[in-house]
Amino acid sequence: MPWNRTGGGAARGAGSGTQSVRLPFTDRAEAGRLLAERLVPMGLEGAVVLALPRGGVPVGYEIARRLSLPDRPARLDVLVTRKIGYPFQPELGVGAIAEGGEPVFDRNLLDRLSLDEEDLAATVEAERAELDRRVRAYRGERPLPDLAGRAVIVVDDGLATGGTARAALRAVRARRPARLVLAVPVGAAETVRAMDAEADDVAVLAAPWSFRAVGQWYRDFEQLTDADVISWLDRARLAE
Repeated sequence: MPWNRTGGGAARGAGSGTQSVRLPFTDRAEAGRLLAERLVPMGLEGAVVLALPRGGVPVGYEIARRLSLPDRPARLDVLVTRKIGYPFQPELGVGAIAEGGEPVFDRNLLDRLSLDEEDLAATVEAERAELDRRVRAYRGERPLPDLAGRAVIVVDDGLATGGTARAALRAVRARRPARLVLAVPVGAAETVRAMDAEADDVAVLAAPWSFRAVGQWYRDFEQLTDADVISWLDRARLAE
């Protein structure tokens, strides 16, 4: 049975005690519906839900729909992030960047690889260009909503190393939200614990110690496209 934390420490505000959840999830939509129910007692109706594309968007859609009230609709939007990869092994993430934020690096990993920020300047520039392209694709000229003084829920479909989530949370924190929540269906136990220092609350359905990749916890984990992201956002706007 995977380790599940729903109260205190790594999941402050998400309830009390330890509850089991059946894994793997059917798909991201089911995970989003289950996670939304965990968020309901936290008083987050009308929050801004910022999903990390691409995989976080179906999860965020279900959360925004559940947390919407007639007089306080929750708003779904995206916060675009990009992993910063090791130049000689791009799949190895040494940092991440989120729109509106500065690059966030894994300092311990940089030290082990004998790298500094200057060594990654070209990689960061390329990832920032791709980030900007995705922002234009998903949002056009529309800016991020004003987050100051509001409850904000940052959503992804899972946490492995947590690099992109950390960059996203710090970018949002700089916009002075009243409350900052990270919500993920599943995450590596150590990573979930580490996020406790970045968000006011962390809501997670399952935090197994044995964790290889996010996809292992979903039966359907199809790769999403930009068109999929835009479709989910259009559905959310039509429902407002």
